[in-house]
Amino acid sequence: MAETHLPSTTLLCIFVLFGSALVVVESAIGVNWGTVSLHKLSPSTVVDLLRENNIKKVKLFDADPGALRALMGSGIEVMVGIPNELLAVLSTSTTASDLWVGQNVSRFMGKAGVNIKYIAVGNEPFLTTYSGQFQSYIIPALMNLQQSLARGNLEGTVKLVVPCNADAYESSLPSQGAFRPELTQIMTQLVSFLNSNDSPFVVNIYPFLSLYGNTDFPQDYAFFEGTNHPVADGTNVYYNAFDGNFDTLVAALSKIGYGQMPIVIGEVGWPTDGAISANLTAAKAFNQGLIYHILSNKGTPLRPAVPPMDIYLFSLLDEGAKNVLPGTFERHWGIFSFDGQAKYQLKLGLGGGLLKNAKDVQYLPSRWCVADPSRDLSGVANHFRLACSVADCTTLNYGGSCNEIGAKGNISYAFNSYYQLQKQNSQSCDFDGLGMVTFLDPSVGDCRFLVGVTDSNSPGFGLYCRWGSPPLKGHMKSLIHHLFRRHGCTQKGITHSIING
Repeated sequence: MAETHLPSTTLLCIFVLFGSALVVVESAIGVNWGTVSLHKLSPSTVVDLLRENNIKKVKLFDADPGALRALMGSGIEVMVGIPNELLAVLSTSTTASDLWVGQNVSRFMGKAGVNIKYIAVGNEPFLTTYSGQFQSYIIPALMNLQQSLARGNLEGTVKLVVPCNADAYESSLPSQGAFRPELTQIMTQLVSFLNSNDSPFVVNIYPFLSLYGNTDFPQDYAFFEGTNHPVADGTNVYYNAFDGNFDTLVAALSKIGYGQMPIVIGEVGWPTDGAISANLTAAKAFNQGLIYHILSNKGTPLRPAVPPMDIYLFSLLDEGAKNVLPGTFERHWGIFSFDGQAKYQLKLGLGGGLLKNAKDVQYLPSRWCVADPSRDLSGVANHFRLACSVADCTTLNYGGSCNEIGAKGNISYAFNSYYQLQKQNSQSCDFDGLGMVTFLDPSVGDCRFLVGVTDSNSPGFGLYCRWGSPPLKGHMKSLIHHLFRRHGCTQKGITHSIING
């Protein structure tokens, strides 16, 4: 008898209260598509990868025109993002909000266009490390953008949300959850706005970071396979960190009068490299356990049988150019490697099939740059530092997959990472004669020496840059320059003239 496969978005009918109305919504597994990469696949290849794996929802961190053009006609539901640096101008100018909506939303929608469902206004703007830098911009920006959506006849079709980090709320027990005192007022305003526009509360939850940042954190509590360290909270018992964190938010929302607010998990996942506990086995156990837990419809102690509306796995692909200040694992969150190859066996739905690799990926030739074994490498330190300051060497760190390949192996890994980033330019493997090109794959065990992909910049949308225009001032200047950078024009003196290519 043939096995029945449900789609990766495995839709569950769950009941959520919007205000006083009972609404049936669909719970699904989506992904975050980040593009801070050293080796980028073409947007069309990434969209084909989404389709091949039946992924119906994707979250972007900006409104990249190449990605949006590739998503046109795909039917994939999209959340586009507004970077935090644009919140100031959008909070003070309806002209700016009209321009942003027009250039990044309206022109991509319509028949055979992009199915844009949400606009993420900022990304974790209340993060404690920002020290309130973006806090005052959020509500005014939401108001301006809502008006711009209305003027564009998109009100009700496109919803505004604000992805929040889990540090926006706190408590020793889930039932005592509350927003940080300095956020109570603005969170009440935010949730009131979301509720009045039928928008969900979006939160990013990372049990890995709890484990990474606290040596006393019980490792088994981070996963979904049972724990020897359950957390008792009155009559409720928590067996995993995700449920405890989620219910802390539920309690915080209840304290400001919105206990039934729908919740979407904007980011959740587990890295595969670059640190202790960041490995393939742990990532597979966490992500598969999470997916089964969400799609089982069990919910949590404070919301039994009501799981999150949707969850977006972080992330689709590795991003080798991400800032590593939070940790060297930051470049290794993907369920696929940078070239669209599945890192481990994972089912995105109940009964569904395993991940399928990207097809027709165009690689550079199969050759690598390694340290010449016949040369004295005593003076290699500066070359090593140079290579790793440009390329990604985070797998060499303690706990990484290439941490135990020895000193010469480390040098070869650094040389090759730089060489591939330079599109295998012959001079990039010189290193004052210390490097050499080999056609034998130097990969060792789980330590993979990569081969880059060919340059695959999407043509996206062209634009017209005109010189000698009137000078732009203040926040509006930063918005216009940001829009032009997104569309490939970085020269000075640009104007508002953006046209289709």
